[in-house]
Amino acid sequence: MELQGRVKELQAQGLGLATISYDSREVIAAFVKQYGITFPMLSDPGSETIKRYGILNTVAVEAFGPNRDDPAVKAAVRQYVSEVGATPNMAGIAFPGTFILDRQGRVTSRLFEDFYVERNTVASVLKQLGVGGESVGATTVSTEHLEVTTYPSDATIAAGNRFSVVLDITPKRGMHVYAPGASSYRIVSVKITDPPIIRVLSPRYPASEIYHFKPLNERVPVYQKPFSLAQELVLEGDVKSQGTYRGKDSLTITGTLEYQACDDKICYNPVSLPLSWTVTLRPLVFQRPTVAR
Repeated sequence: MELQGRVKELQAQGLGLATISYDSREVIAAFVKQYGITFPMLSDPGSETIKRYGILNTVAVEAFGPNRDDPAVKAAVRQYVSEVGATPNMAGIAFPGTFILDRQGRVTSRLFEDFYVERNTVASVLKQLGVGGESVGATTVSTEHLEVTTYPSDATIAAGNRFSVVLDITPKRGMHVYAPGASSYRIVSVKITDPPIIRVLSPRYPASEIYHFKPLNERVPVYQKPFSLAQELVLEGDVKSQGTYRGKDSLTITGTLEYQACDDKICYNPVSLPLSWTVTLRPLVFQRPTVAR
């Protein structure tokens, strides 16, 4: 459903889209009709293509095999199939993920998760490909040292979505802030403080430059030109976490931008700049479509 809402954005970036699942043509046709899907959804009978790509979810089969009562198998089922247990009709499913192909059909990258309910949003995929998406709900904040425009990568998210909060940062004239590797200073970073159902992943930093700070005769990595930080986040999708936001229409994420700024003479005190982002919550679709008989 999230893919359908971003089809035009993908096409505007010159990207095509298709999905593959082990579902029958009848089930897929019913889903397409019920939810108004306009991109190709391909049926893979017997999971032949899924097997050739090496992404068959064998855990779904182990759930009904001779080792089904093994604690390790049960744990794998909760992680890779379903927290409420597998059903026989899940045999044949794929590990969920995304393949990026070039125009010659060659796989150039792939994005997979470690938990069955987690998914990269389209915006997250585009940012990992280095393609800019649309900014949504942008807010601009000015400090003594920086101009900061920040926004979430997605206006709407669902349980298990991997998305980002993005900060476009412009140091003011003569100012710089510190990049990773500047051990004696507060590195520019995003700290998420609430809610606890948001998991913080490793941030992606752009390339920095070496600055010669003459008063101390030291060379340190800094940002003194406009740059962007993308802090990746996951809305926890386990059953317990979903219970804390089920029925809510939106979610507000709070945090701070941590940094220390200097000019060519003075290093200023470290700063914790309060920030917040609000996103709409979208429920997951669990029910399978009704196939006409």
